Amino acid sequence: MQINGNFCGLVLNQPLGGLHVIEGLPLLADSTDGMASVAAYTYHQHSVVFIGTRSGNLKKVRVDGSQDAHLYETVPVVDSSPILRDLLFSPDHQHIYLLSEKQVSQLPVETCEQYLSCAACLGSGDPHCGWCVLQHRCCREGACPGASAPRGFAEELSKCVQVRVRPNNVSVTSPGVQLTVAMHNVPDLSAGVSCAFEEVTENEAVLLPSGELRCPSPSLQELQALTRGHGANRTVRLQLLSKETGVRFAGADFVFYNCSALQSCMSCVGSPYPCHWCKYRHVCTSHPHECSFQEGRVHSPEGCPEILPRGDLLIPVGVMQPLTLRAKNLPQPQSGQKNYECVVRVQGRQQRVPAVRFNSSSVQCQNASYSYEGDEFGDTELDFSVVWDGDFPIDKPPSFRALLYKCWAQRPSCGLCLKADPRFNCGWCISEHRCQLRAHCPSPKSNWMHPSQKGARCSHPRITQIHPLMGPKEGGTRVTIVGENLGLASREVGLRVAGVRCNSIPTEYVSAERIVCEMEESLVPSPLPGPAELCVGDCSADFRTQSQQLYSFVTPAFDRVSPTRGPASGGTRLTISGSSLDAGSRVTVTVRDGECQFVRRDAEAIVCISPVSTLGPSQAPITLAIDHANISSPGVIYTYTQDPTVTHLEPTWSIINGSTAITVSGTHLLTVQEPRVRAKYRGIETTNTCQVINDTAMLCKAPGIFPGRPQPRAQGEHPDEFGFLLDHVQTARSLNRSSFTYYPDPSFEPLGPSGVLDVKPGSHVVLKGKNLIPAAAGNSRLNYTVLIGGQPCALTVSDTQLLCDSPGQTGRQPVMVLVGGLEFWLGTLHITAERALTLPAMVGLASGGGLLLLAITAVLVAYKRKTQDADRTLKRLQLQMDNLESRVALECKEAFAELQTDINELTNHMDGVQIPFLDYRTYAVRVLFPGIEAHPVLKEPDTPPNVEKALRLFGQLLHSRAFVLTFIHTLEAQSSFSMRDRGTVASLTMVALQSRLDYATGLLKQLLADLIEKNLESKNHPKLLLRRTESVAEKMLTNWFTFLLHKFLKECAGEPLFLLYCAIKQQMEKGPIDAITGEARYSLSEDKLIRQQIDYKTLTLHCVCPESEGGTQVPVKVLNCDSITQAKDKLLDTVYKGIPYSQRPKAEDMDLEWRQGRMARIILQDEDVTTKIECDWKRVNSLAHYQVTDGSLVALVPKQVSAYNMVNSFTFTRSLSRYESLLRTASSPDSLRSRAPMITPDQETGTKLWHLVKNHDHADHREGDRGSKMVSEIYLTRLLATKGTLQKFVDDLFETVFSTAHRGSALPLAIKYMFDFLDEQADQHQISDPDVRHTWKSNCLPLRFWVNVIKNPQFVFDIHKNSITDACLSVVAQTFMDSCSTSEHRLGKDSPSNKLLYAKDIPNYKSWVERYYRDIAKMASISDQDMDAYLVEQSRLHANDFSVLSALSELYFYVTKYRQEILTALDRDASCRKHKLRQKLEQIVSLVSSNS
Repeated sequence: MQINGNFCGLVLNQPLGGLHVIEGLPLLADSTDGMASVAAYTYHQHSVVFIGTRSGNLKKVRVDGSQDAHLYETVPVVDSSPILRDLLFSPDHQHIYLLSEKQVSQLPVETCEQYLSCAACLGSGDPHCGWCVLQHRCCREGACPGASAPRGFAEELSKCVQVRVRPNNVSVTSPGVQLTVAMHNVPDLSAGVSCAFEEVTENEAVLLPSGELRCPSPSLQELQALTRGHGANRTVRLQLLSKETGVRFAGADFVFYNCSALQSCMSCVGSPYPCHWCKYRHVCTSHPHECSFQEGRVHSPEGCPEILPRGDLLIPVGVMQPLTLRAKNLPQPQSGQKNYECVVRVQGRQQRVPAVRFNSSSVQCQNASYSYEGDEFGDTELDFSVVWDGDFPIDKPPSFRALLYKCWAQRPSCGLCLKADPRFNCGWCISEHRCQLRAHCPSPKSNWMHPSQKGARCSHPRITQIHPLMGPKEGGTRVTIVGENLGLASREVGLRVAGVRCNSIPTEYVSAERIVCEMEESLVPSPLPGPAELCVGDCSADFRTQSQQLYSFVTPAFDRVSPTRGPASGGTRLTISGSSLDAGSRVTVTVRDGECQFVRRDAEAIVCISPVSTLGPSQAPITLAIDHANISSPGVIYTYTQDPTVTHLEPTWSIINGSTAITVSGTHLLTVQEPRVRAKYRGIETTNTCQVINDTAMLCKAPGIFPGRPQPRAQGEHPDEFGFLLDHVQTARSLNRSSFTYYPDPSFEPLGPSGVLDVKPGSHVVLKGKNLIPAAAGNSRLNYTVLIGGQPCALTVSDTQLLCDSPGQTGRQPVMVLVGGLEFWLGTLHITAERALTLPAMVGLASGGGLLLLAITAVLVAYKRKTQDADRTLKRLQLQMDNLESRVALECKEAFAELQTDINELTNHMDGVQIPFLDYRTYAVRVLFPGIEAHPVLKEPDTPPNVEKALRLFGQLLHSRAFVLTFIHTLEAQSSFSMRDRGTVASLTMVALQSRLDYATGLLKQLLADLIEKNLESKNHPKLLLRRTESVAEKMLTNWFTFLLHKFLKECAGEPLFLLYCAIKQQMEKGPIDAITGEARYSLSEDKLIRQQIDYKTLTLHCVCPESEGGTQVPVKVLNCDSITQAKDKLLDTVYKGIPYSQRPKAEDMDLEWRQGRMARIILQDEDVTTKIECDWKRVNSLAHYQVTDGSLVALVPKQVSAYNMVNSFTFTRSLSRYESLLRTASSPDSLRSRAPMITPDQETGTKLWHLVKNHDHADHREGDRGSKMVSEIYLTRLLATKGTLQKFVDDLFETVFSTAHRGSALPLAIKYMFDFLDEQADQHQISDPDVRHTWKSNCLPLRFWVNVIKNPQFVFDIHKNSITDACLSVVAQTFMDSCSTSEHRLGKDSPSNKLLYAKDIPNYKSWVERYYRDIAKMASISDQDMDAYLVEQSRLHANDFSVLSALSELYFYVTKYRQEILTALDRDASCRKHKLRQKLEQIVSLVSSNS
């Protein structure tokens, strides 16, 4: 009987029944993705099964038996959509077709080409794949040309080609070594094989009868190319290339080792390669016969010269003594070799001390004393080494340490001295009151105390602080006592606090410095306050003390709790109010039987988080335990209520950005303090706020999600978790996953290509977009608001457009769309009204036309007469114009060629540049106090005790907001209080408050609020606010950003700024630069552009490094027109590349020496006896003047001081410095060419200096006498060439500054916080004009901080900025300022060149600025608590960078100068009178006066 589709259901099939159950054994189980469809076919005795999953993947399984299934590949097909049931193979079984909800996909059944090695190919488990040996690829057998040859196609992992090389390593000094290559599993190679070492060398291999290959190792030249710069060894791939296929089909690792790169004996002989150490030559070699003496060859670590470990080498400061070191195998210096020396390096200084080698196992450094600067550390580790023959170091064990120590450093008291490291042998010299060595103390037997002496203890203990100062009389309070000389062991110290015994806790004891004790119960009914009393040993007068502070016994109590109810799951923030609640050292709050999680406390309140209720909803008593005191208040009851629940959401969707309204229904919602809604998607959790309306309803803003893909699916995304944070209620944290959906954000098209749309009054406005109506069920829709000129319009919404009713305004009106927290600025509507011409207008037009016709007739008659004269003149000018045109064409062609070639060349030079950032102190001082390098705030002042006390009191006054505000407002009201004074006071105030940046920020906000109020009251235009530094507040704002943006500068913005500076410097130096006027061939500034044709040639000089006279020569590119100083600067820049400017020699300290042959050496100078003088002009010497040729050898040597050099140098420097001082006054960005200074003649010689061009007002350069010269404006094309070359670096800097997230660095909190503050101020003063808000932000940050940094990169980096670089940076800074402006730039032919230069870029930059401000406004606000925490952390990081006393001392000068005015102002202010601030200031003044 045939069994087919009609068989089932027939009566005949009854025999198919039976008693035995047929069970199937699962070959593969999948509980994650879920199987949705299956197809299979047989390939080469393997069953291959293809499984479509519910998550949109295709899984490939190989089945080799009834119990052997192997999942070998998973391929993603569609994203998050299931594969449907039917899978179909193509007829040739090369492809499989898969069906999902919206697409049909064709996939190959195998992707063998993805496997790049034989092991990966055959280890993948894909039965289709094998390794085509000579083709070196993974493919099907049919796709391999040589598959039929023996071993031509491998299908098992064990059949992969294996290669071994003998030897498998060679020294770099051994070229052409014959290598034997053994191979397994290779096909016939009779067609020929080559051996290749990477891409460097390829040689034909010899096939030996044994089947092995013979290959030569690379030649010496090839070895250098392979191993240069790779240190002691380089592993390369030896590859075999088949001549039959031209493919590299196999290979093995091969090592080239370089023994000479190993600089120490231990590293040499410990190398895995056959390296030998020549002890007497101090070199490592692979050829032992190169060692001078047989006995000098070292083959093992046991034979190496080495200092033997014996513990730390301890050296006291200032003690003249020898140092003896045990060693082994020390070589005896041979004839001509220098003896032993000990080399000590500390704090950048090197000290070399002669040493004596006693024998091969001992060496002694001769008598010497050692020291280090400063007392910040009691000891410091030295870089200590023993060398011989000048610079041959003896190996040291890794554990070897040399410590240089001072007994007195950081040990000002006896107790600190006696607890010093006993190895130092420091003791207390009683008569000197100083920690010293025994030998330095007079009469040490009776005068010197050491902890090893029996009964040693320090007299005159002193208590400086006790904490806490209050506690309950029941005891249990842990009192911390801090001071000096508080004993060396806790058992020898006796304590009583306020007359009550206090038991020391040994585990908390810090010898000599701190004691922690626990109070016993006071048995007196009403104990009085008293001091802490302490005895060390016995209680004699010299060994007892008591504190100045008094300890008090109090009775804590509480009388209410807020709120009075909360969820039974806990999590409610409770505030328990009462009195003396800050007493004692430990507090525990218990709500019934659960501990309330402590948050903070003060005298009047304790804040804690309620625990979960073990009894569910119920009333719970509250008890406090403060140390041993248990406090309760029967009338204070906290009520646990039913946990809040969420029962319904409307709507159950939002957009990706979130912030749409959700109405939440539930129960007991009023018991939640701060409800929030949360979503978790792809591991990222986001939250948003909720507002409770009543006990059963609240209104939330949906949290946004980060989709992780460019285009979210139109049908929506489901978050992994969606729920609510209702205190500690867990049931609401995550609702059903599918209960909430996120749809794509709406998007809009701009209003036309230019962003401007012309419409007529009365016509509708259509705004086109996408995803305007999410594909969600229900009646809820997105709430759109369209503002035209700030006025909302009536809307009709469809899926692809918004239809806005006719606007009533006219003119240009901006269009903005608001939806779900998103803002879209679509452009500008230009609304114009049509007007019909009136009769008078028509008559006027007719009359005007008649008059115009008469005028044209008159002009034609006059033109006829002039034509004859013009013809004659034209022929005369034609010849001159042809000549000028050819010159202009040549100049423009050169400028264009420079633009094309310079960009790539400059970008290549920028790679790998190290950034020499200044440290925080130097950076801050340069910005706060420009021009003053060694400002007093960098060091502690030397002030008398009275003055120091007065300054500390003054510092406390500065922490009174009322005083500071009165102080600053009073100073600003004085007519003699200059702009410079305002800046100084602002900087000193910020330095004095560096340790309290949170407080300083509050002050700054108040001062800015006052400034805004004053600005608006005086009827000034709001845009002028913060534009100029005319108040202390504005300079304080600059300083505030300076402190808080330092990290952002170092991590993010510093790199593009430094690269811009380097690019400008390099581009300027590629062409001639006039050493006198500062003008250059390449410039961004018209004022600094050489307007003449300068003939020059590039030279490559080989410079001998100043440090190593016989060392390598460094090639340096210079110009033959460079002055000698310019050439020295370029040489120094190249030789000391990567070294900060302050740490390298200066050009004026070095001489340039031109070396010709062995003996001929010429010192080149800017001015000497060969200097050319024509009329009254003296020309600065250049390289061309000395006829220096390309490839010359030069050296930089320290300047030789002679009478001749001193006279010459003095004359030239005096002339040049006088000119540069004039130059600096005219280097502002807006300076005109007419401001270029005159070169004043030298008063002694009557000559004027020039380099490449003479002064523009000189008779030789009169505009009327040009001769063959071109119009100088022709050279302005070079500005464009330079601008194009530097464009990438300018763009990178602007993009970094105007980006909210760049290179992994988030937007600094300070920027968001200050911008929000300015928005709040604008809201308070009802300023809705977006241009005003934009201008405030621009004046606040870009113009106040970034422009300063761009113009002055030396504030951030350790660099030198010359005048031409300064001029170019000023143009960039001006462009930066224009980009932040809201006003339109109307440019014409008379506009400044720097405005015209970036005219096309500025609109693009402006869009970046607007986007930047918009993105910042969208970010979540920063709470005051978060900002305060950040500011406290910043204060901690830089707490000790400046001397607060010095800052206070400088600031006090203004108190002295305006004392009477300040005292009067303090009297007038009610808050100041309340806190008696005038009396406090008078006390300070009297303290200072008493000292004088």
